[in-house]
Amino acid sequence: MAEGLQKRLQNEVEKYQSVQKDIQKYIMGKQKLDAQLNENTLVKEELDILEKESCVYKLIGPVLVKQDLEEAKQNVQKRIDYISSELKRHENTIKDLEKKQETHRENLGKLQHQFQQAQVKAAVRA
Repeated sequence: MAEGLQKRLQNEVEKYQSVQKDIQKYIMGKQKLDAQLNENTLVKEELDILEKESCVYKLIGPVLVKQDLEEAKQNVQKRIDYISSELKRHENTIKDLEKKQETHRENLGKLQHQFQQAQVKAAVRA
């Protein structure tokens, strides 16, 4: 009986660790998205300051290409919208993973308690 409990306990620990790794991965992705959002927000603020007849250039590879101001503003806004939606998706995934992690933590606690009881019973019999 103790062996079966020990295997279940080990299996639950592995699931818990896997969820922890997934959470870390999504947190790092969220941090990158936050940085990109901040960068694009600053670009948008700078573009909003410009007058209509101002020249805007876009870096494509090693070349600066002239771009329409309105087109540049639209592109940056689309990027901000996309990054914001990705951030929400990451946040929701992190919340779901944290719920899973909590479930695994509770299961671990129960299994540890059962395992300790089984060890005590085995010690009393011996």
